[in-house]
Amino acid sequence: MSVPGPLTRKQRRMARRARRRRWTVAVLVVAIVAGLGLALGLGHAKHAAAAGPVTVGPAKSTESPFYAKSSPNAAKCPLSGLGAPGGKVPLRPALAIKVDNYPAARPQTGLDHADVVFEELVEGGITRFVAVFQCQLPPKVGPVRSSRYVDIDIVSQLSRPVFAYAGGINPVLKRLAQANVINENVLDLPSVLQRDPNRVAPYNAYVSPVALLGLHPGDTSPPAPLFEYSPVVPAGAAAGEVYVPFSGVAEPTWIYDSSRGEYDRYYGSSPAYLTSGNVIDTTNIVIQMVTISYGPWVENSEGALEVKSNMVGSGPAMIFRNGVEISGTWERSSLGTPTRFITSAGNRIALAPGRTWVEIVPVGAKVAFGPKGASTAAGLGS
Repeated sequence: MSVPGPLTRKQRRMARRARRRRWTVAVLVVAIVAGLGLALGLGHAKHAAAAGPVTVGPAKSTESPFYAKSSPNAAKCPLSGLGAPGGKVPLRPALAIKVDNYPAARPQTGLDHADVVFEELVEGGITRFVAVFQCQLPPKVGPVRSSRYVDIDIVSQLSRPVFAYAGGINPVLKRLAQANVINENVLDLPSVLQRDPNRVAPYNAYVSPVALLGLHPGDTSPPAPLFEYSPVVPAGAAAGEVYVPFSGVAEPTWIYDSSRGEYDRYYGSSPAYLTSGNVIDTTNIVIQMVTISYGPWVENSEGALEVKSNMVGSGPAMIFRNGVEISGTWERSSLGTPTRFITSAGNRIALAPGRTWVEIVPVGAKVAFGPKGASTAAGLGS
C-alpha cells in the first residue's frame, strides 16, 4: 500500500474551503434543530397546561406508597425504620385495622401505606390481615372484617393501639374489652364506616384512618418499635422466592425484585393487586411459626371453630430480606411485650428499613424458599 505524499498549496486551500462549508452547514443544522425544539417545547407546555398533568402507566395511589430512605440522623418511623415524612414522626398511636383476604374481598385498599401487616389463619383455612398504620394514612382501608381471638395477641404489642374491626363473636369481643387496646367496632360508628355501592356485603365495608384517629385527638403517643433495623445485608441463603402454605386454600408466594429491594405477593402465578394499581409488596417477610388450637367457640354458621394461635412463648422463625434468608427463633414473654427475633447465638435479627409482613404460620407448615425462578428448595417445619 502506497503512502500519500504532502498536499500541494492548491490542495490545502481547497481543503480549508471544504472545512469552512461543513462548519457553516453544521451551525445551521444546530440552529434549526434548536428552534424546532423550542417551538415543540412551548407547544407541549401549552398543551400540558390546558390538559393537566400527564400520567404514564396504570393508575396509582395519589400518595407515595413508601417514603424515601433518609439520612442516618433523620427521625425514623417506629414501625418501619424509614425516615419519617417531613423529618418528624407523627404524634399519634398505631392504628391496626382488620382486613379481609377472602378471594371475593380482593383487591384490597390501603395496604400499600401500612408499616406492618400481620397475616393470620382463621376458620376454613383462609387468612385475614391486621394492617398497622402510623407514619402514613391512606384515604381509606378495607374491606374491614370481624375480629378473631388471635388479634388480641397481635395488637397488644403495639403500645395500646387503636384497633378497628367489624364486629365479632361474644367471647372475642369480651376478651378485646379486657385488652390493652382502644377498641373501635366500626359497625357502631356510622360516621367512620363507608359502604362501597359497587361491592356486595360483607366485602363492602371501608374505614377512614383519619376519621378513626380523629376520635382520639388526645392520644399523641407514637408506638415503641417492634423490630430492630439495619441497612447492612446479612449473610444468608438465596431466597428469591418464598412459598408460605398456611393451608390447602391459602398458599401465597413472594417473589423478590432486586431492582426495588421488595418482595411481590402472588397467588399462584397471578400478582396480588390492590385497588391503587400497585401489587402488594414488602421489604421484609417474617415467618413466625406458632402452635394452634381450635375452639371451643363456634365462629361461623357452618360450625367452624375459632382458630387460636399461641403468640407468647417461643418457636421457629425465618426472616427474609434483600433476597436472603436468616433462620432463627422468636420469643415473647407476655402479651404486652414485643416479639424478639434472634439467631442461634442469641443476637437480634435486624430487618431492612421498610414494610414488614409477618406471616403467623402453624408449626409444621412446609415453608419453602429458593433462588428466584427455581423450585423452592429449602424449608422449615416438621
